[in-house]
Order: sequence, then structure tokens, then C-alpha cells
Amino acid sequence: MSRGTRWRRWRRRLARSLPGSLRGRFLLIMVVGVLGAQLASYAVWTAQERAGRLERLDEVSRSMAYSVASTVRFFRSLPFDYRHIVLDQLRDMGGTRFFVSVNDHRLPVTDDRQGPEPALVADNVRTVLAAELGVHDAVVEFSRPGTLRLLNNEVPLDALPPRWGQHSLLAAPPTQPILVVQLPLDEAEWLYVAALLPLPEGFGANRWLSPDRLFVALVVLATVLGLSWLGVRGATRTLARLAGAARRLGDDLDAPPLSEGGPREVAAAAVAFNRMQGRIRHQVEERERLFSAISHDLKTPITRMRLRAEMLEDPTQRERFCASLDELDRLVRGALASVKGLDLHEEVEPRDPRALLDGLAEELALQGGEVEVAGEAAPLAVKPLAFKRCLANLLENAVFYGRRAEVRLEDGEDALGITIRDHGPGIPAAERERVFAPFVRLEPSRGRNTGGNGLGLGIARHILQAHGGEMHLTNHPRGGLVVRLTLPRPEPLAA
Repeated sequence: MSRGTRWRRWRRRLARSLPGSLRGRFLLIMVVGVLGAQLASYAVWTAQERAGRLERLDEVSRSMAYSVASTVRFFRSLPFDYRHIVLDQLRDMGGTRFFVSVNDHRLPVTDDRQGPEPALVADNVRTVLAAELGVHDAVVEFSRPGTLRLLNNEVPLDALPPRWGQHSLLAAPPTQPILVVQLPLDEAEWLYVAALLPLPEGFGANRWLSPDRLFVALVVLATVLGLSWLGVRGATRTLARLAGAARRLGDDLDAPPLSEGGPREVAAAAVAFNRMQGRIRHQVEERERLFSAISHDLKTPITRMRLRAEMLEDPTQRERFCASLDELDRLVRGALASVKGLDLHEEVEPRDPRALLDGLAEELALQGGEVEVAGEAAPLAVKPLAFKRCLANLLENAVFYGRRAEVRLEDGEDALGITIRDHGPGIPAAERERVFAPFVRLEPSRGRNTGGNGLGLGIARHILQAHGGEMHLTNHPRGGLVVRLTLPRPEPLAA
């Protein structure tokens, strides 16, 4: 598979996953843009914050390391018998920066701190102790106040007298790390130094999505979405009116023009739409006037020729001549009817499709036709005369070619379906589109009693399309033609 094919397939999948409305796509773009900008800004801010935090931690840890080195140097300089006396005095005084003890073994420390920050502090302490004291075997670890153990008997921190750790270790919050340094003084003595690191929030506190940052992000996103929704709704409202007017254009060419206000692009589209509506209305009116004039002008010579034909002495010639004139008159009337199939000045009114079909079935029954109607439907907004002509043409065609017709109504919220089936020979698949052309009849005879002028189906589809509907022709498996009509129910103007 080529790269171009994969790219086109990926674009089609992406297009199917996007919202269907323009408003939804605008909001999606705004959400993606805002989230992308926030993610980028937070990434830059977090990187800078982490670098600054490490720099400050480096300075603090070096300063504390020098203090620890001074403490160790001081206790090393004390005589062995004075070390415990000095420790007791410091503990009784309270408020010391470090907790110092001399133990006969190394105390275990629960050290679960990982990451660059603990490693930086530990490296700085070891480096300073090695440089200042020449100590290379110091053990540097970290503990929490709740797990810290002190003295030879490994007493927990909270079990010590309050004055021993007053304003120092006991005052530490649970998350604040405690630096524990242990190094051997003699063969059976370990110097133990515990000190609080000035990090109340602990290591790794600069989480990328902290609660306050998440709250700010949600507030910003909600604000942008709210303002975008108001702006996009105002911008797309005019487009929605334009789409609604385009759907109603086929139903009513005399509808009032659109407002030509709003943004420049939308106003230009409204102007073009109004101009198109005016041109279509003018062309249809001109076509109607033209055919009306032609029909009127042809009636006079046809009438004159009919009078002269009646004066012929030969009955056979007179019959043939009158038949030709009758056929010519039907062609002229049919051509005019095809133009007037949709009256521009007819108002749209609600009509009951079942009552209309029942009335046409009664009329055809008087002429010997058989029409069965089944199903119910809610009233539909149509141009009454045009819609009745559409159904009449289809039923007359079904009765003439198929002897009887069966009509079924299928109503829905969005559209009305009407199925008309006859029991005639049907129409070959290759001819189903050609039968809608003017003056086309599949019945080859041109006699007076063998059919119409080939305009019925064309007029019916023209009227149906003017109402926004569709017509499909198929052959029934058991014989006969099936005409399927689909008429959408107009949406309310407010939509």
C-alpha cells in the first residue's frame, strides 16, 4: 500500500470521526487548540520549575552538608568521656537544628526515596564530607518522621521526650524528608546525625498535574468553551437559516428573501442565494408564459383544421384526420400541463394523504379501475393541486397498464412513504430512467385508445422533486411495477 493511499484512508477515517455539524467542528477545534496550548505551556513551565527546584536544592544541600561536616568535626574533637555529656546538654536545651547521637551500631533506616532530587542531596553530602573530613564511608539515607529510629535501642521519634526534638524533628510534617547521616567514629561507635531538609512538600512535589493546576485548566477550558459556543452559535445561525431556505426553495419559490446581514462571507452567500431564487422564479414564470402563449396560438389552427376535416367526404380520411388532430391537441395540452405541474402561486397547505388517495380511488372506480389503499398518515404540507396531480398520474398509469393498483402508506417522523404497485408487465431496468423523458411511451402504438402522450411519469416526478421528494421504480418479484415515493416532512422554521 502506497503512502498516498494510506494518507487518504487515514483522512477518510478522521473525517468520519468528526462531528457532523459545523458548530460541533468549531468547538472541537477550540477544545483541541486550548488543550494543546495548555499542555505546551505546562510542559515548559514544569521543565523550568524542575530546573529551578534542582538548583535551589543543590545550594541547600551543600549548605547543610557543610553544617553536618562541622558537627562531625566538633564531635570528633571532643574527648570520648565528654561526648555523652555534651549530647545530654544539647537535648535538654531543645530547639537544636540537628539530632545527634553516638550509637554502638548502625541504625537501620527505611529509605524509599528515589529520583534525581534524593540522589543530588546524597551526592552533595558525600562529596562535602569527603572533601572536608576525608570520610568516604559515610552512609547517607532519607527517612520520614513516622519511620525514623533513634538511639541504640532504635526508639521511634514520637517516643522521645518533646524537648529533645522541639521545633525540629517533631515539628516536621509527614511528607518532609529527614536526612540521616551515619559514619563510624571508632570501631564500636557510629555518629548519627538527623536533620530536616527545608522541603515541606517533600521530594517530587512538582507534580505535572497538581490539583490547583488541574482546576485552573478546567476553568480556562470551560471559559473558552462558553465564549466559543456563543460566538459559533451566532456565526452558524445565519448558515442554518440559509440551509433551511435552500430546503424550502423547491416548495415555495415565492418565499421571502433572506436577510443579507451578518459577517461578510455569510452576507455574500445570502445575496447570492436571493439572486438565484429570483432568477429561478423569473425563468419558471417565463417558461409558463411561453407555453401558455404557444398553446393559445395553436388552438386556433387546430380548431380550423378540425372544421375542415369534418367537411371531408371520405369517412376513412375524415376519421384518420380527426384522430391526428386529437393526438396533436393532447400533445399540446400535455406539454402545457407539464409546465404547470407545479403552480408557482399555489399556497402550501396541510393535506391528508389517505383522504386524497381514497378520493382518487373512487374517481378511478367510476371509470372501471380498481385501487386498494392501506395505511394511515398524518397531514403533510404540500401544494394541494400539484400533489393531487402527481398521485393521479401515477394511479391512472398503474390502472391503465396494470389493471389494478395497490397503495400502501408508511408514515414516519421525518418522511412519508407511498408505495404504488400494479399488476402489469413492469418496466425493464434499462428503460426506467427513459420513461421520465417527455413524450416517451414504452407502448409502441400511437392510437387514441392505447395510452397517453408520455408525460404522466415526468410530470409526477417533477412535482415530487419540487416538494423535496424522490421517486424510485422497481419491478415486483411476482410481476408488476412498484413505484416508491418518499416525501420529507418540512422542518419547523425555528429549527
